[in-house]
Amino acid sequence: MAEIKKRVKKNGKISYTASIRIKGYPTMSATFERLTDAKTWIGEHESKMKRGKKIKYAEAIKHTLSELIDRYIEEELPNRKSDQAKFKMQLGWWKERIGAYLLSEVTPSLLSQCKDTLSKEPSLHPVKGRTTRSGATINRYMACLSIVFSLAVNEWEWMEENPMLKVSKKPETRGRVRYLSEEEKRNLLAECKKISKELYLLVLIAVTSGARHGEIINLKWQNIDFNNRLYHFLDTKNGEDRGVPISHIALQELKEFSKVRNIKTDYVFGNKDGKLMYLTDKFEKAVELAGITDFHFHDLRHTAASYLAMNGASLLEIAEILGHKTLAMVKRYSHLTQKHTASLIDKMTEKEFGGFA
Repeated sequence: MAEIKKRVKKNGKISYTASIRIKGYPTMSATFERLTDAKTWIGEHESKMKRGKKIKYAEAIKHTLSELIDRYIEEELPNRKSDQAKFKMQLGWWKERIGAYLLSEVTPSLLSQCKDTLSKEPSLHPVKGRTTRSGATINRYMACLSIVFSLAVNEWEWMEENPMLKVSKKPETRGRVRYLSEEEKRNLLAECKKISKELYLLVLIAVTSGARHGEIINLKWQNIDFNNRLYHFLDTKNGEDRGVPISHIALQELKEFSKVRNIKTDYVFGNKDGKLMYLTDKFEKAVELAGITDFHFHDLRHTAASYLAMNGASLLEIAEILGHKTLAMVKRYSHLTQKHTASLIDKMTEKEFGGFA
């Protein structure tokens, strides 16, 4: 059943809201300024909904988006190397908003409307000056569902094409670079040491290696080369193994910690039951006690990268240590390397052109 409702606003402006209700489909509606546009829209969409032949594969008119998301969560999500909880949360958002739609009816237009909804809803982690989701966060929500669509197209053949590819992304600000000052670093390490030796070691490794939280937490004793002072991070987020030098101070702490290690587990940060330790709450407490604001565990990675940049490391060297395949992700530290780069230019010109002064 289709109907059109005429509405007159206070300013006298007229609009027409068209809606279609057909069994097996969520109610669709759209508003137009002209009655003819509303009738045209109904004709196009009502016919399409009745035929159910918009998509090449018959599967697209058999399965809803909810079914697609549920299958992904059950079969594929456990294979993700990181952010499983966040990924599931984001997919849950899509499922709640448009999960009732058949895959044949999930169009770029519908997804674009959802993108606008995402931009207007309150952020789960509001920051000073902004209470709604950032462009980067919205893009992550979109990328999350796009991955699921790609699987439905390429492997499961539930869809003919990925509709998310036709939806424009939100502009993103330059990547966040929040790193610890010398005073903040001293205060944080001091508070971590007071709370537990495990937390102190975890933060020390992070701030001296630039490794990700998941890489450190999953570190095993056999992956630490004490003789050559190397961490061996295996099967990392970008799919590659990576060796990172161990700083002298971290090496000393690891040796001391190994003397009282839990022999029931191979993990450096394993508890008495052999399971991985959960230290996030303790870290947040240490940050608060140290009087540090606007700081997250991932910022320890930024801290390590920033310290490297300020001490003369090139962007290529920083990318290698942090495990980035391209320089794009480390360009955010380029301003910190400028002083070192300037000194290199001065040395070169002094050597090559000094006699022409």
